[in-house]
Amino acid sequence: MLGRDLAIPVHINGRDLAGSSICLVGELPHPWTASVLETFGALAAATFGKPLPTRYAGKDARTCGSGRTVLMRLYSGAPPNQALAADLRWMSRTYELGLPERRRYAANSPAMAQTFFGKRGQGTHIMVQQPSRPHLDRLEKQFYKSILLEELFQSFTFGMDVLIFDRREQLQSKLQETPFDLYRLPWGSRAFMRALLTSNPARLCAFDVFMMHAIAQAPVDQTIEAAFLDYIENQYDALADLAEMTMLDPRFAGIVDPTCKRPSL
Repeated sequence: MLGRDLAIPVHINGRDLAGSSICLVGELPHPWTASVLETFGALAAATFGKPLPTRYAGKDARTCGSGRTVLMRLYSGAPPNQALAADLRWMSRTYELGLPERRRYAANSPAMAQTFFGKRGQGTHIMVQQPSRPHLDRLEKQFYKSILLEELFQSFTFGMDVLIFDRREQLQSKLQETPFDLYRLPWGSRAFMRALLTSNPARLCAFDVFMMHAIAQAPVDQTIEAAFLDYIENQYDALADLAEMTMLDPRFAGIVDPTCKRPSL
């Protein structure tokens, strides 16, 4: 982020959040949100070997405390930008992130995640839109699951978006997406949901589960080292077998997709 204290070292290892917890703030989790969180938590526990407890702490981020906690703000409707700014100011003070004190923050998409590195550890903030009404149709279920799942997967692996410009190309990862101009489509509209859903896989692909296992087991200090790729090459068959078994586990059927096709809506 522009303006942060560049003297603070950055350490990238997708295993760093293993054994952490998720602290929910803002709105109470919708039942659909809670089900996705529960299933992803089970997948994270199965791949990283450590539980991922989740609790609701109320409206204010300060109730989450410090430590190895991922802060997730849930909202429906318009994004709570003032609350976002308050969250980041609190995180900056707590972890000594060195963020500019007077900067204004605003959501640029319905779901977003950021990990910051400070003098007193690292902090991850996720803000994601959830349903506002109790009963959802197929499109809404897929949309809200997709955006939450993407931010969870990115945060817990340090994954980044990969742009794919050819819509005929077979997708292999939840991180891959075809860019769309969504500027004129209001968030929450069905047209927006369809466009965003068809830009990337709705659920995790076999490659994603493979990488979760690789990140969990690789004996490297950072998962951006060449040694991480060497480990994958040497252990490819074993990791592929683990990923296949995990993909077939019925507990995770709701958030994984063996075909990894763009949803037809």
